Amino acid sequence: MCRSIKTLRPPVLPEEATEEDIRAAALQYVRKVSGFRAPAAHNREVFEQAVAEIAESTAKLLRGIEVRGGAARTASRAVGAAGAPHVGQAS
Repeated sequence: MCRSIKTLRPPVLPEEATEEDIRAAALQYVRKVSGFRAPAAHNREVFEQAVAEIAESTAKLLRGIEVRGGAARTASRAVGAAGAPHVGQAS
């Protein structure tokens, strides 16, 4: 596992993971798996798509995780008004 990816669920993270937290973890994962810190121009689109898909899956996972002794977690700050994560947008 990439050491710079931090746990995004409570009680490890005192507050809910933000969209930024989720995207940063997805980016670190894609960097680790691909072996590239930054993609070449001809790989940029597929690299960013992978980050977006992993971030979306991560947000879905965090919304569904139940912390022992607690209710299902709602990643409200990581979810937009329409209910879909706003992740993977180019910075």
